[in-house]
Amino acid sequence: MIKKTIAAIVLTACMSLTAHVAHADPLSYARYDQVRTTDLYLDLKADFSHKILSGYAELTLNWIDKSARTLVLDTNELNIAKVQVLAANGRWTAASFMLDKPDAEKGRALRIALPFQPQKVRVYYRTAPSAAALQWLTPEQTLSGKRPFMFSQSEEINARSWAPVQDTPAVRFTYSARIEAPAGMRVVMSAENDQKATGAGGWKFKMTQPIPSYLLAIAIGEIDVRNVGPRSAVYAEPQRIEAAAAEMADTEKMIAAAEGLYGPYRWDRYDMIVLPPSFPIGGMENPRMTFVTPTMIAGDKSLVDLIAHELAHSWSGNLVTNASWKHFWLNEGFTTYVTTRIVEKLYGEEVAEMNLQVEQEEALASLAKIPAAKQALVTRDPDTNAATYTDSNLVYPKGAWLLRTLEQRAGRDVFDPFLRGWFDQHAFQSATTDEFVAYLKKNLLDAHPEIMSQSELDEWLYGPGIPASAKRAASPRLAALDTQRAAWLKGELPTAELPAKNWIALEWMHFLNDIDGKATAAQLQELDQAYGLGKTGNNEIAYRFFLASVHAGYNVREPLNKFLMSVGRQKFVVPLYTALLKNPVEKDWAKGVYAKARSHYHPVTQASVDKAFKKQ
Repeated sequence: MIKKTIAAIVLTACMSLTAHVAHADPLSYARYDQVRTTDLYLDLKADFSHKILSGYAELTLNWIDKSARTLVLDTNELNIAKVQVLAANGRWTAASFMLDKPDAEKGRALRIALPFQPQKVRVYYRTAPSAAALQWLTPEQTLSGKRPFMFSQSEEINARSWAPVQDTPAVRFTYSARIEAPAGMRVVMSAENDQKATGAGGWKFKMTQPIPSYLLAIAIGEIDVRNVGPRSAVYAEPQRIEAAAAEMADTEKMIAAAEGLYGPYRWDRYDMIVLPPSFPIGGMENPRMTFVTPTMIAGDKSLVDLIAHELAHSWSGNLVTNASWKHFWLNEGFTTYVTTRIVEKLYGEEVAEMNLQVEQEEALASLAKIPAAKQALVTRDPDTNAATYTDSNLVYPKGAWLLRTLEQRAGRDVFDPFLRGWFDQHAFQSATTDEFVAYLKKNLLDAHPEIMSQSELDEWLYGPGIPASAKRAASPRLAALDTQRAAWLKGELPTAELPAKNWIALEWMHFLNDIDGKATAAQLQELDQAYGLGKTGNNEIAYRFFLASVHAGYNVREPLNKFLMSVGRQKFVVPLYTALLKNPVEKDWAKGVYAKARSHYHPVTQASVDKAFKKQ
């Protein structure tokens, strides 16, 4: 390494040279207009006693700007030991580097000063025990209690907390890895996973399809595996593997259904891992290895639309990726639409229509809590301010609603080939809303202008709320349930006479959504005694029942305590703690529960719940 003073001068010059150039992705420091990562190799060792990964990352580079002499990578809490570059003579030589001051959201830019444009750069580093992407579980926090467990969650910008990368969805790269882990533990990654591997000499992985950094994923623990189809398997803790395999039995049917609609599955295998309950989200579409919450295991396949959603990402998101998080709807809105089409093909129009109605009703109900400026699918502002991005939850149903509107008006014979063409023509690329609009006009609206006017399209993309022209899903079964619910709320229909024993999960979800804030504590107690809602194995039902109960003042402390201590999914725990904190009777109790439960949650969940507590 050259002297620090010289390095600082060189890097300061590089910084001033690039400071005037606007970044396309405000959440990344990377100058990917100058140089792009094409391949990544990770050689890491997992140290559970110190809760760190350590080793090096080797990046293969494609230099676009022939005058550039600085490589800028995203990092967050990484301890950088040294940087090396591959010289023309094949030797690795030291390179000078510096880290910017940390930013609370984006971490720190790693700026590497280069005397020439090397093909490869190595960064030797270790992660922090508090790495935002990683959760390290103690043996006591696992099912067997025998060995610890670790897993990652990189989306949206947390890959930089466990690897120095160009952490933006605008950059795609292939990758390979060698991971050392303690004996008796299996390592899996979002790559080719050898079921017969033993870990001798390190666990080895290869991902031959280029992916963005947020799809980098790793899990290490006591993990078993079961094949559930010719190109799919389930991984899980040994005590959960049989239940997980039974729940995922329809996976091959889902893959075939999606292929029938949108073309071949291009990732070779579709494996899944059911993680410990602290996994902060429902599922993460890491290619070749979807990460899944155990809360979707209901014992009756009633929540497998979650798997359909993550599988759908194999086309929308993984195959065609939003170029920055401003265009998040291109990932999630498209995927939500595709999910409904898969569900319909497998489970029929009636179930799909109920699913769609619940989804749309929840979207409309959410608008009251979302600022109007964040209700657009995408903002018209330049892509330089992440604070202006749309609400990340609303883009799922609103984006899907736009695509469904186009489908309804064009007809499936026209719309399905149109959507498949989008995936085919943009495969393994990152895209923007403008690119989709251009494709939409050229391939659909120019020939069929009656489908949607420019002003209506603008209303969907840039306006608040859901356009008045949107057609709402209407399930006859849910309409009948609405009549029964209204009579029950008025006391005209006894709890015992509700036909609830025949309801599927979607009907329960719809019913509980609609009684939240309306039912009395006595009515909720009757429901609980009649149908055992506090003890249900369906976590979507349990969550809605607990929320309505807290709002009504029905005491569910015992089952709710068990739920909050064992489930770490943000979608569930954040609203439940928020409701408890607003209830004067439950506020102190909630604080006590969280004090015990916090260490069981992923850092992402901890940050969200901490924020809810600070508002009180």
